[in-house]
Amino acid sequence: MTRAMVLGLLKKYGSMSGYEIQQMMESAQTDQWAYVKPASIYHALKKLQAEGKVVLEKVEQTGLRTSSIFNITEEGKQELHQLLVQSLADSSVVFPATLYTALTFLENLDDDEAITALEEQKKQVTELYHRMKLSLEIKTEALGSLPATVELIFQNMFDQYELQLKYIDNILQVIRERNEKK
Repeated sequence: MTRAMVLGLLKKYGSMSGYEIQQMMESAQTDQWAYVKPASIYHALKKLQAEGKVVLEKVEQTGLRTSSIFNITEEGKQELHQLLVQSLADSSVVFPATLYTALTFLENLDDDEAITALEEQKKQVTELYHRMKLSLEIKTEALGSLPATVELIFQNMFDQYELQLKYIDNILQVIRERNEKK
């Protein structure tokens, strides 16, 4: 995912430093949906450069800070093309494996402990949901309108958050009903 993000940003916006790429990814909250961490950007740039997918155009010195400016090569554009085609073809259904595992062995926890943990997850999912809603508002206000594909991304994220919140509520209801029967 990091390779596609780095190459895609370089192709779309032209020459950039690792820091600029990081800032663009942070503003898009890629850590929430693409799971790209800042350190992986610099690792990807080094690897892509070694593979000839990006080229170091120049090194800029600003005070004590040094910035390496990279640009995508033709090989990098071909790599991006392949990564995008593969990303569209691959199944994108992701299951909450850790939650499913915990539910499989739920009898090993006290009901109150399980409820507290699930309420914490619900709180975290709700906060992320609201943060993403705010991000959409900020982007829409700044740009006026978003491309239809970006609107679809946000809608899918919101649907996923809402589905997960409903699922957590259903789990909590089952545990509470089981607890009442005891």
